[in-house]
Amino acid sequence: MSNVINLEAEIIDLLRTHGSLSVAFLTRFLNERGIFCTRQKVERTLRKLVEQRKVEAFYTNGNKRKHYRLR
Repeated sequence: MSNVINLEAEIIDLLRTHGSLSVAFLTRFLNERGIFCTRQKVERTLRKLVEQRKVEAFYTNGNKRKHYRLR
């Protein structure tokens, strides 16, 4: 369970640092930090953060990918 909380904290820290990011960039930055996780695990964690209203999801005009940012 502490692993999930750690992943949530790392995702929030990345969003605070970089602004809005897509799942692909979040996964890449997490792997660069030494937290090896899959895109699916990041998506699952982001869904939880959206439900908790810590993060919001939105679509950009340029591409059809969902991006996430802090509320």
